[in-house]
Amino acid sequence: MSDEPYRTSDRRVIPALMLGLVALFGAVYVAGYFFTSDRIPRGTTVSGVEIGGLTPVAAQARLRTGLEQRATDPVRVVANGEPASIDPTGAGLSVDVPATVAQSGGGRSWEPGRMWDYFAGGSDEDAVVRVDRDALDRAVAEVADEVDVPAVEGSVAFAGGEAVAKYPEKGTVVDRDAAADAVTGAFLGAGDPVELPTVEADPQVGKDAVSRAMEGFANPAVSASVVVALAGEGVSLQPEDFTPALSMTPVDGELEPVLDGAVLVDALGPRMRTIARSPRDASFRIVRGVPEVVPSRVGVTFDPADVTGRFLDVLTRTGADRRLDVASVEAPPDFTTEAANALGVTERVSSFTTSFPYASYRNQNLGRAAELIDGTLLKPGDTFSLNDTVGERTAANGFTKGFVISDGVFREDFGGGVSQVATTTFNAAFFAGLEDVEHKPHSFYIDRYPVGREATVAWGAVDLRFRNTTPYGVYVRASVDPSSPSRQGAMHVSMYSTKYWDIKAEQSARYNETAPETRQLSGPECVPNTGYGGFDIDVYRLFYKAGSSKLDHRETMHTRYTPSDSVVCS
Repeated sequence: MSDEPYRTSDRRVIPALMLGLVALFGAVYVAGYFFTSDRIPRGTTVSGVEIGGLTPVAAQARLRTGLEQRATDPVRVVANGEPASIDPTGAGLSVDVPATVAQSGGGRSWEPGRMWDYFAGGSDEDAVVRVDRDALDRAVAEVADEVDVPAVEGSVAFAGGEAVAKYPEKGTVVDRDAAADAVTGAFLGAGDPVELPTVEADPQVGKDAVSRAMEGFANPAVSASVVVALAGEGVSLQPEDFTPALSMTPVDGELEPVLDGAVLVDALGPRMRTIARSPRDASFRIVRGVPEVVPSRVGVTFDPADVTGRFLDVLTRTGADRRLDVASVEAPPDFTTEAANALGVTERVSSFTTSFPYASYRNQNLGRAAELIDGTLLKPGDTFSLNDTVGERTAANGFTKGFVISDGVFREDFGGGVSQVATTTFNAAFFAGLEDVEHKPHSFYIDRYPVGREATVAWGAVDLRFRNTTPYGVYVRASVDPSSPSRQGAMHVSMYSTKYWDIKAEQSARYNETAPETRQLSGPECVPNTGYGGFDIDVYRLFYKAGSSKLDHRETMHTRYTPSDSVVCS
């Protein structure tokens, strides 16, 4: 009997069996894909948080909960031996949760290895950390700046005429890049503080450079004095005089000398005045009642740059070579003798005097104001301002408190009595024929002043101003004869020029007279007063060309005086 039929049947069974096995494996593989591939391998942890066996969504939720607190806890560090902490949020450190889950095996996959990992177990993974490097570098720098021990640079200091060497020392500073990596690695950790790496900081200027600076410049510089000569005459500067102007600065690892020219010139200035000469403006003086020109003078000085530009070179020399000859420079005056003569200040053209009763504050205030006005020169077209000339009436400016008129009554304030100066100066300008630009009479009449022809001033509010409209200069002299308990004082103002106008003054009768009232006041500043009435009056200024009897023109000034109220203090 033949075996052929049997063998044919066996060949058909084997392929069928193989096909069945493949179908079975496929079914198991597909079942494994659906059962395991979207889950994290069992036993997987991320930075200590267990996420094994969870779907990616569940794993992300658990990671956010588990790492939330640790992601905001300060990273403790030790920097250069000093404890510190870094806020991870401010340092730009954060956890990328989706990327971490994906890295840990989350997500579906047909890879058999991924399916096997689910059953065989996962591992301990690190979270994926995102870093804002700029923010991290700034956070590390803030810590490092507090603890760095910089290198001590080699230097040379000058003090008290001596040069002192300061030799360098190495420093220890935080290695910023390595420290940033260390902080990133310690993020989410809960262990001991992380040590930030440090490196030695070498000084730019070494010991040899300091020695070369001392030998090459510093020691020679302070070894002797330096002579600065002008027009053949010299002044000596000792080391203690010029060392405040010296220093040495690092340049490519060496120390180079530096000169502070302004400091040197300040030290040299007082000594150079003994051989230099300042320019002097022309001025005027009165000799036996006649004005004379005090001639101007050309100054002899020097260009500071001629000294400062060569001084460092001289310091390295010895003996007679430590001398600096500077060129003479003429310094012309601002106001020359020729300009003064051209102003035609040749005679007294007006003078006025007022008297005042004794009071120590009047002596001081009138005297100080006269001192400030005396010697004023008005060129043609110039305007005089009493406030600008005298300045604010303060103790620092030489004034004291006295009685002034405010709101129709007397009270104390600085500069009391200066209105006497204003009235006297106004009348001198009135009779010199100068243009009245601004003047304000007192609110009520004071009988020691010329009626309708007087002025008051108040700093920042009321001024006395007049303009020189003549073709000549006007030179003003002011002085005070102090009062005493037994004698009145006197205020004098005279003006010197060339006579341009002859001035006459006339006035109307008083009119619109008003009676005073009585005011009841109280308080420590109250000053009792016996009142008197007010009135109106007109004053006329008549202009005649000098030497002429023909009236050129006339001006009218109207003044209204209010009553001076009686004041009763309670």
